[in-house]
Amino acid sequence: MAAYSGDVTKEPPCDVDVCDELCEHPQAICQAKNEMAPEEDVQQATEIFRLLGDMTRFKILYALSRRELCVCDIAAVVQMAQSAVSHQLRLLRGARLVKYRREGTMAMYSLNDEGIAVLLQHGLDHVRRR
Repeated sequence: MAAYSGDVTKEPPCDVDVCDELCEHPQAICQAKNEMAPEEDVQQATEIFRLLGDMTRFKILYALSRRELCVCDIAAVVQMAQSAVSHQLRLLRGARLVKYRREGTMAMYSLNDEGIAVLLQHGLDHVRRR
């Protein structure tokens, strides 16, 4: 089957979810534009989703959603070297997804806020409903 080229003079294949005729709704467009999140917020949110798109980082965050862990324990949970885990944690810290505190010689990590755990759980719930 040929891909739909976007040419409005040709009818798209029936399996493409597009309007059958071009007809914009100015009021709906205006409302949607007014309700759009600020550009900077969208940029930061997409960066968070980019970070969540990595399986290792997702696993680290999921483990931290259950309990505070030191770097050694995180490395054991995700079966990676501590140096590799440290690199991932640095990225997650930079995005303010995790925080850490020193406890003697250990660096203890936890989620920066509960909303991150909710986001992870919503993603898993969505996948499990398929």
